[in-house]
Amino acid sequence: MAARLDNRLEAEMRKLARVDLLILDDFALRALDPTETNDFYELIVERHRKASTIVTSNREPSEWLSMMSDALLAQSAIDRLTSGAHTLIIEGPVLPTTRPTQQRGAVDAESEAL
Repeated sequence: MAARLDNRLEAEMRKLARVDLLILDDFALRALDPTETNDFYELIVERHRKASTIVTSNREPSEWLSMMSDALLAQSAIDRLTSGAHTLIIEGPVLPTTRPTQQRGAVDAESEAL
């Protein structure tokens, strides 16, 4: 979105299309608006069979369709992503990404003492 506002979208999309490995983390946690859906589609089309893309998501690829505003673009992008894809399903508890408050407070106190 920032690149679109700064008129850098085309340059940013070219950069993303050229990287050897693109990682889309937490994909489809929220719905994509029409602009985001189109940008996603364009990026996947440019990268298809040219570079590797890793997508992490808490949703199945079949659920991604309902998260995008244009079903045709979504299906086309997903078909490209999943053709020849390797799928890893990791099950188990979700680990917290932050330290417990007690530890954080101890670390903060040490930092202030330095």
